[in-house]
Parts: sequence; C-alpha cells; structure tokens
Amino acid sequence: MSTKKTRLGIIGVGQIGKEHLDRYAAIPGVEMVALADANTTEARRVGKLYKIPHVYFNAADLLKRSDIEAVDICLHNNLHMPFAVAALKAGKHVFCEKPMAGAYCDAEAMLTSARKLKRKLSIQLATLFTRETKAAKALIDGGHLGTLYHARSTGFRRRKRPFVDGYGTASFVQKEVAAGGALFDMGVYHISNMLYLLGNPKVLTITGKIYQETDMDPNRRASSGYDVEELGVGFVRFEGGITLDIIESWAIHLNAFEGSSVAGSQGGVRLNPFGYYHNIDDLEFDCTADLETFEYRLQNVHTVGDVYDSPQHHWAAALQGRVELLPTAEIALNTMLISEGIYLSNALGREVTAGEVCEQSVSKAVKFK
Repeated sequence: MSTKKTRLGIIGVGQIGKEHLDRYAAIPGVEMVALADANTTEARRVGKLYKIPHVYFNAADLLKRSDIEAVDICLHNNLHMPFAVAALKAGKHVFCEKPMAGAYCDAEAMLTSARKLKRKLSIQLATLFTRETKAAKALIDGGHLGTLYHARSTGFRRRKRPFVDGYGTASFVQKEVAAGGALFDMGVYHISNMLYLLGNPKVLTITGKIYQETDMDPNRRASSGYDVEELGVGFVRFEGGITLDIIESWAIHLNAFEGSSVAGSQGGVRLNPFGYYHNIDDLEFDCTADLETFEYRLQNVHTVGDVYDSPQHHWAAALQGRVELLPTAEIALNTMLISEGIYLSNALGREVTAGEVCEQSVSKAVKFK
C-alpha cells in the first residue's frame, strides 16, 4: 500500500455524493479535504458528519485550493461538463458521476480537455468492478469465448421510475436537468459494461426506440414534469462485425429480464445470474462459478489487492500510482454516443450513423458558477 496521502475535494453532497464519501472513508491514504454544495444547510451538516474541514457553497472557491489534487463531481447530468472542465482547467484530476454528461458533444469536450491538460478523467461505471464482470473479463481474456460477435445489454425495473414511483426527486425525470431517463440513469451501467467486455469497439450505426407508456399516479405525473423515457431499446453495429442489442426498463408490465450477456465462437457468458456456456461435441455445458473464491484469489494469490474493489478504490489507486486507470472515460463517451444515437433514431424513425450523432449532438450543459 502506498504511503502517499491523496487529498480530494467533492462537489455535490446529495444522495450520490454521500455514497461516494462513504467509500472514500474506507480507503486508507485518502483524505477528503473540502466539499462544495449550493445547499448551505446540507453542506454544513455533511461537512460535520464526515469531518471534512473545509466547506464551500460554490465550486469555484473549492477549485482555488492548491492542496487538492483531484475532485469528485456528484451533480445532475447537465452540470457534469462545465464543472468537470472548470476543475480540469484548475489543474485537478476529475472523477465524475455517470452518465458522463447530458449530451455526447459535452462528454467529448470533457475527454478532449482532460487529454489537452494531461489530467486524469474517470467516470463512475460501478458495474465494471463487480465480481461477475471481473470473472467474465477473465474468461474473455483467457480466450474461453473465442471470437466475440454479439452482446446483449439488459436492465430491468418493473415499476421504479424516480419520483413518480415514490423515491428520489422530480429532477431525475426532467430533460432540462437529467437529459434522459432509463437509458441515462441505469442503461449507462449496462451498456458500458458490455462495451468494456467487448473491448470498446468503434460504433458504426445505431437504431432504437424509446417509450413512456406505463400508467403513473396522476398527481405525481402533474407535479413531476416527467418528459423522459421509461423504456429504451436499441441495436448497435460495430466495426469488425460485432453487434449489441439493448433493452433498458424503468417500468414495464413484465417480470425480470435475463441478465446481460456476451456470445463468442467458443463460449458465452451471462452476468446475472452468472454462467458460462460451452458446447463440446454433443454435450452442452451450463457452468456456474464460485465468485467468492475467484475474488479472494485475485486479491490474495495474484496480489491485486483493493485496486478493483469499487470505482472509488480504483480511482484512489490510480491517483497513487498503484494501478493504470481503466479507460472509463472512453467507454462512457461511447456509451453516450449509443444512448444519444437511440434518441436520434427514435426522432428520425430510422437507423443513424455514428457520424450523424456526432454532428447533430447539441450541448445541454448549463453555465458553470
């Protein structure tokens, strides 16, 4: 374990920000120096609760500190780009909540700025750090799936839309703030997971459709300003003949979907429930695995340690120079391209190219202040 002290700041300490703070508190060598949140009462309360010495009510003041090397941004989607770019320009490495931004062009601006300024940029893609994903990656890297050719990204909620189904705030279901619905809220996790396992291939074309058909409480409908999708479906063609189909639900009259999967010429893997599938002559094998022992051996036999325990563990380890940062920003950018491609395809009623999505992407960012 490195003895280097990693000094961080966090911008936004709502529900998600507190989850990040809980993870950082469990990581040796990480010191949370300062927080910033426009909600002055909550900022003071969280600062006291987590023993964070410096509390600010706007991010600009926090970014002036020279003793912070990185910041964690936990704000609404359309705020990600302006705050991330401001932090990068202030000389900070940046960790940002998902989705990467409210629009593809905004996400691209973040990655371009990070590369230009030679700063690290990482996006909260929690599913990359699950045991199931690690096991699937080990099978793929070991050649046990052969040539990969198709993947399926699935995400299921039967009736769990933010606010209108009883949790969270209305800001999660308003394009003005969140930019998208099921695809941006939960789909980002599942799509990015498949991109990671496929090697983040280059997108060629996207087709898709979005829906908002399931009934909701009329009072909640009226007060929510709900104007995002509850169901998104899509089909993506990549370079090299690889394809991906997508279904992501916040609400639907069905029971659970089968988990995301990857198919190869020599085998297949499903993430939830985890399984490996392989045919030998006339025998068909459906295999389970002891993921607890797998994780133990990764950490203790192969001495991987804590560097893939969570997005925050990995971020801290990368800042400390203990591990090479996974390309979460590049994967998140490709995920944005696909999600926005589904929205554009829905609007135009046809398949769209990656180039069309890039050309027609319109910034949804609000001004940094």
